Amino acid sequence: MRLMIPLAGMPFWKMNGLGNDFVVLDGRAAPLEVTRDQVRLIADRRAGIGCDQLIVMAPSQAADIRMRIWNRDGEEVESCGNASRCVADLVLGETRRRAMTIETLGGLLQCSRDGSGMITIDMGSPRFRWDEIPLSEPFPDTRAIELEAGPLLGSPSAVNVGNPHCLFFVDDLDSIDLAAVGPVLERHPLFPERANISLVRVISPEHIALKVWERGAGLTRACGTAACAGAVAAARNELTGRQVTATLPGGDLAIDWRADDDHILMRGPVAYEWRGVVPELATEPGR
Repeated sequence: MRLMIPLAGMPFWKMNGLGNDFVVLDGRAAPLEVTRDQVRLIADRRAGIGCDQLIVMAPSQAADIRMRIWNRDGEEVESCGNASRCVADLVLGETRRRAMTIETLGGLLQCSRDGSGMITIDMGSPRFRWDEIPLSEPFPDTRAIELEAGPLLGSPSAVNVGNPHCLFFVDDLDSIDLAAVGPVLERHPLFPERANISLVRVISPEHIALKVWERGAGLTRACGTAACAGAVAAARNELTGRQVTATLPGGDLAIDWRADDDHILMRGPVAYEWRGVVPELATEPGR
C-alpha cells in the first residue's frame, strides 16, 4: 500500500492560458487526493492561492500522464483545454520531447509543441447527440435547441467537446449581462451535468469572439473548450469555415475542426506565473 502524500507544503506551479489560471500539483510520485473544501480554499483569491481550476498530474496506464481537474467550486470536471496546454508544456519541457498524450475524464488528448513554443491539443471529435452532450430531453438537431433565455439570446447551439457547452450567437457581446444569466443557465434543468454558457459573435468567416461563463468557475478570461465549441457550432450553422481565430477576453486561440477525421485542434500559448508551496490553511478540513 502506497502512502498518501500530505497536501500542505507541497510545491505547485501557478500557470495560465490566456489568463485562465491554474494551480498545478504533481501527484505522479505518490497518490494525491484533494477534498472539495481544499479545492475551494486553494482557489480562493483572498484566503488561498487563487485560481480558476486546480490541476493534479497523476500516473496513467493509457497515456504519458493523467490530468485531474477541479473547478474552483470544488467539483471535478472532465476537460479543460487551457489547462491541457499548461500540463503539456510542463511535461514536454521535462522530457525534451515534441509530443505527448494526456488522459482526462473527457478523453485522451494528443499534444504537441511547435518551434514558436505554442502548444497544440487534439481535442478529439465533438459530440452532438442530445444524450451525449447531455441534455435532459431529446432534440433531433442540437444546432438550435429550445431554451427559454430571453428575446435577446434566441435559440442556442449545444455541443460536447469533453464537457457540455451551450452557445448563444449574438451581435454584441456586451449587450448581455453574462454574469447575471450565466449562473442561471448553467444549472438549467435541460443540463443534467450543468453546462458552460457562452456568447459568440461572428466577426468574419475566419474569426469569432466569445465571452464565457464556465460552470463551477464563473466568468473567465479564457476557456479553451468553449473556443472549440464556439468554432464547431459556428461552422455547423454555416456562419464560418472550419478554421477560425477565437478571440476571448484573455487573447486568441487558433481552432481547426478538421474535415478528414472530425478532430478539433486548438493552438495557443502558455504562461508561467510563479512557483510556491501549498499553505497549511488550504488543508484545514471544513473551512
